[in-house]
Amino acid sequence: MLRYILIFVAAGLLTGLLWAESTGNNWLALGFKTPLSILFVITALVQPRVLPKYFKFVLIGLILGLVGDVCLGLPGLTAFRVGLVAFLAGHILYILAFAILTRRMDWISPVNILIIAISGCIYLWLLPHLGNMLVPVTFYIIVISVMVAGAWAAFRNPGVRRLGAWFILVGAVLFYVSDIFVAHQRFVMEQFYTRLIGLPLYYTAQFLLAFSVGLVKRPGTENRDVHKN
Repeated sequence: MLRYILIFVAAGLLTGLLWAESTGNNWLALGFKTPLSILFVITALVQPRVLPKYFKFVLIGLILGLVGDVCLGLPGLTAFRVGLVAFLAGHILYILAFAILTRRMDWISPVNILIIAISGCIYLWLLPHLGNMLVPVTFYIIVISVMVAGAWAAFRNPGVRRLGAWFILVGAVLFYVSDIFVAHQRFVMEQFYTRLIGLPLYYTAQFLLAFSVGLVKRPGTENRDVHKN
């Protein structure tokens, strides 16, 4: 029941956020965005903590996402840079979380070549628009690409409960795609449709990762089973 209540409230706040974004009022949008982002942190907190270390890393990543959301909702380049750093740190925490669920062999996959190719194309597309943001955006693209690879590695481990593995993989991919829309909005052209599509993708991703906290293993199973070869 609690899960459905969280989803219902999140859907209402997201609808309000999209409406606020359509008005162009940043402060109104921030009024919906902040509680919506707090909600995905709360969602993680109320899940069963079947792998405490995984929970800790994901929770910190979600909190950093909350900080990033607030900063990106504020005007000015400085706020955007702080938000970018917060999201960058959050992705690193997600990588550490996914690494807990993987074996070394899970990281060796031809899918990683596809991830590199897609990220390379996105980088080349953004390159003419980056200016003095070249270095941080380059690093960001590398880190979020590793995060997706880490999610795929966790998905490949049969020791991870399948529902949790799906939540992690889909969450990471949706996060990656949502950031493409953010990049288009910030560096290429401001258009409402980028937020209309990107924001639902982003929040779906964060909530999936928050719910994954209680789904990666069944309660009572041994932590070492995740790493079993």
